[in-house]
Amino acid sequence: MTQDDEAANEFPMSLELPSRPRRNRRTPAIRSMVRETQLEIGQLIYPLFLHADQEDTPIAAMPGQTRWSVKGLVKEVKRVSKLGIDKIVIFPKIDESLKTENGDEAMNPEGLIPEAIQRIKDACPDTCVITDIALDPYNSDGHDGIVSEEGEILNDITVAVLCEQALAHAAAGADIVAPSDMMDGRVGQIRAALDEDGYTDVSIMAYTAKYASAFYGPFRGALDSAPKANAYKPVPKDKRTYQMDPANVREALRELELDEAEGADIVMVKPAGPYLDVIRTLRENTTLPVAAYHVSGEYLMIKSAAAAGWLDERAAVLEMLLGIRRAGADVILTYFAPQVAEWLSDR
Repeated sequence: MTQDDEAANEFPMSLELPSRPRRNRRTPAIRSMVRETQLEIGQLIYPLFLHADQEDTPIAAMPGQTRWSVKGLVKEVKRVSKLGIDKIVIFPKIDESLKTENGDEAMNPEGLIPEAIQRIKDACPDTCVITDIALDPYNSDGHDGIVSEEGEILNDITVAVLCEQALAHAAAGADIVAPSDMMDGRVGQIRAALDEDGYTDVSIMAYTAKYASAFYGPFRGALDSAPKANAYKPVPKDKRTYQMDPANVREALRELELDEAEGADIVMVKPAGPYLDVIRTLRENTTLPVAAYHVSGEYLMIKSAAAAGWLDERAAVLEMLLGIRRAGADVILTYFAPQVAEWLSDR
């Protein structure tokens, strides 16, 4: 008996298996036919940073990202629109001289964001412009809400300012306002303010489950919006009294119920990657579109690992975003949006 005969006797050449899952993985054509989740360009929102300076400035903490001038921002929006990216969200870095404890500059109808909205709409009228509604870029204390003399984040007074901020953005031409502040009741109050002033077509994308996450560091550096110590009053060093506890998921259902009742058009989970279970929970409990924010810390981890040669950037990004989609996100905010658009076009 030869060695091959012995091997054939020891290891049967064919198993009697009625079901072989590998048959559905055999070729690219078959794999594409049975693929359950799709990642498409139209599901991406591109976050962009803006400042009042005349020069475009690279962001050290976020390689590949830029703090744009208004002119540079418009040019970038034009560029990515050619890639199929037709949804952007803009975040401002406000000059220190304009920051106050009440975040007054957020309500300025001639401020940096209203100017940028108008310029973008003039150049790219079909681009969906989304704006951040929160006070941290404008607040000298670095919080999303107004800080009292005792160090408390004042919910109801803050909401009144957020309504004025939303109205200024709507008047400038924003398509969607996105309150990221996590104040109680702000979605309903913003909806009422918009409707009362005739902006019934302006949508609200609510940051429904925004967690007090460690993954926001590079973003806060890009905007200089982290909490700051104040010699005249205690300022909370973190945002845990209003952003959600990372340990909780049932609480997200409570926030979801409120945002739906108050008139949200889209609900969001932030961050995305560490909170896939929360995305799935919201997806299973609402008929509204679910967005997920692939945040700056997640971006930087991939960028750093790829720069060191430990990850294939393209493969890692596409796998991560596909996982976010598979968890149930209809929309993904990601700094990788232009790269992903190019990669998807090459498929």
